[in-house]
Amino acid sequence: MDIVQFLLDALTPLNLVLALVGVALGTLIGALPGLSATMAVAILVPFTFAMTPASGLIVLGAIYTGAIYGGSFAAILVNTPGTPSSIATTFDGYPMAKRGDGGLAVTLATLASVFGGLIGAITLLVLAPPLANVALAFGPTEYFWMAIFGLTLVSALSVGNTVKGLIGACLGLMLSTIGVAVVGGDVRYTLDTQMLLGGIDVTSALIGLFCIPVVIDLVATKAPHLNVLQDKRGYRLGEAFRITLTTKLNMVRSSLIGTVVGILPGAGGSIAGLISYSEARRSSRHPERFGTGEPDGVIATEAANNATVGGGFIPTLVLGIPGTPPDAIILGALLVQGIKIGPTLFSDQSNIVYTFMFGLLIATVLMLPVGLVMGRYAYKSIVHIPKSLLVPTVAFLTILGSFAIHSNPHETQMMVMLGVAAWVLQRFGFPPSPIVLGLVLGQIAEQGFVQTYMIGSATDSLAGMFFGRPISMGIIAFALLTLFYPLYVTLRARRQTRAAAVERADVITKHAPSTARPWRDTPAIVFGALFVVIGVMAYVQTKDMSAMGSVFPSALAAALVLLSIILIVFQIGRLRAPSNTPDAGAGGKPSSARRAAAVVVLLAWAFLMPVVGFFTSSLVAFLILTGIASFEPLKPRTVAVYALFAAVIVGAFCLLMVQVLNLRMPDGLLF
Repeated sequence: MDIVQFLLDALTPLNLVLALVGVALGTLIGALPGLSATMAVAILVPFTFAMTPASGLIVLGAIYTGAIYGGSFAAILVNTPGTPSSIATTFDGYPMAKRGDGGLAVTLATLASVFGGLIGAITLLVLAPPLANVALAFGPTEYFWMAIFGLTLVSALSVGNTVKGLIGACLGLMLSTIGVAVVGGDVRYTLDTQMLLGGIDVTSALIGLFCIPVVIDLVATKAPHLNVLQDKRGYRLGEAFRITLTTKLNMVRSSLIGTVVGILPGAGGSIAGLISYSEARRSSRHPERFGTGEPDGVIATEAANNATVGGGFIPTLVLGIPGTPPDAIILGALLVQGIKIGPTLFSDQSNIVYTFMFGLLIATVLMLPVGLVMGRYAYKSIVHIPKSLLVPTVAFLTILGSFAIHSNPHETQMMVMLGVAAWVLQRFGFPPSPIVLGLVLGQIAEQGFVQTYMIGSATDSLAGMFFGRPISMGIIAFALLTLFYPLYVTLRARRQTRAAAVERADVITKHAPSTARPWRDTPAIVFGALFVVIGVMAYVQTKDMSAMGSVFPSALAAALVLLSIILIVFQIGRLRAPSNTPDAGAGGKPSSARRAAAVVVLLAWAFLMPVVGFFTSSLVAFLILTGIASFEPLKPRTVAVYALFAAVIVGAFCLLMVQVLNLRMPDGLLF
């Protein structure tokens, strides 16, 4: 009977309204790059102190789960994860949108998010105390191998050139070592600048690595952002349900992975999404479709990252150990409300905790109508907005989002520089996804690696610490399977194709093997030599660090040098590629001048913002990017409309940042 009463308490009109508003606000905030779930929860915590503890927790949980889901909008429609949890959603969500299935992708993301959130919330409701013990079984060794397990997704992201993907992952891991070491306190690779002293913020780097290349490429041609098929199929709920029912095993598996990863303190939705995506690809009958717009990829990621919400509350409520940064903020709100965290919470204050759990379930269910309505309008807006307004708007959100994280202009400058570097690397076959993957998992991997190394060295059982623990051995086995299975599938497909060709051929010419050799990738040799130099320089600088601070970056430097040499050796023996002019596509030949102009504007914007002021620099840059992205002569009336749009967008967000979020924006010399 108590359970029924708790459910009725969660279903009061006030709690229903709070859950609905919380989900809507969280979805909106999560859809804006840089405005993460952590920020949304942190800002709104003070407003909950005037509420009852249960109602306050319901609204915070609704905002949290809505923000995690909202990140899929930007990931699908503009190839920029709204939150770190949506990194893997970009892999197939954006290709689906480009071929005209953006509405279907949003609906699939909504269904998967609701299902995953329900699995996590039900698990929290039913199995919280016993599952909390799972988190206690994980030590530093297990966390290190969990991070390595996540990095094996590089194999899935880099089919056709796994070495380049592994080099990108090493670069991301090395970027994560910049600043003060997580173990030992060494100051590393800062180039004696304050900008790098605090390290590279993951969220701002994620925005730069994914979004800046999109902005630069958008201005290159007059082709539309999304080539949408002319249809009026709306939500396509029926089709989405059929797809999810066909791949129900993928959704259930991904939800369970997300729940378990959420239980592990510090892991979070980004790791859960990456691991689930990797497992979905490994177990698929058509792994080659992943990365080209495969619905299973969107389903796996979104089911997993929303399942971490419920899973993350398990160690938070039972052990007082927050699973994610938003959990840590909610834990603080619980303590302010006078709630005692621990196993006795479920007996002494059961009315609060169970009402909150049911409220989280209700908020997750409400995410379905809220997500479908908001997602449909977001899709229509992105599809029909002209590129001359889309480009400066996306660029403005990247600048605003990277600054709003810590109100630090240095992070905005680093975001733009990383984005430009990612655009250059991407043009020569080094995708940004492995770099982001290494950066996200870097601190978890380093902390686990260094602590395991120290314990193993102190006990003279280094190999036993890394490879002798039962849970670690299981994780290693899954990591090896995930890493090599795509390679095995690719090699098997090549053998089958070659065998079929031999059976059809009447005569096999003697020179056939030589013509089948791949072309030489000359830029890969150049970049390989550059990365060798970077690796050697990074290794040399570890000589001045302590043992704890140097062991991880020195291992990374050695791995980067080895992989770069392998890349060079693989390319030297290949044939020289013929000089062909690439097809510019329907949008005409890409304009290098416009790309260069966009790069200059973005860099000038980031570096002049603290000098000139946020509003003035943003308004001027917005208008300049509008001109760069316009391929037709602008009439005076159109210019006036665009100027008004720029002033409204920039002004509204400035007021939002200052008046609502209480952020101090750079005034500079001008307003």
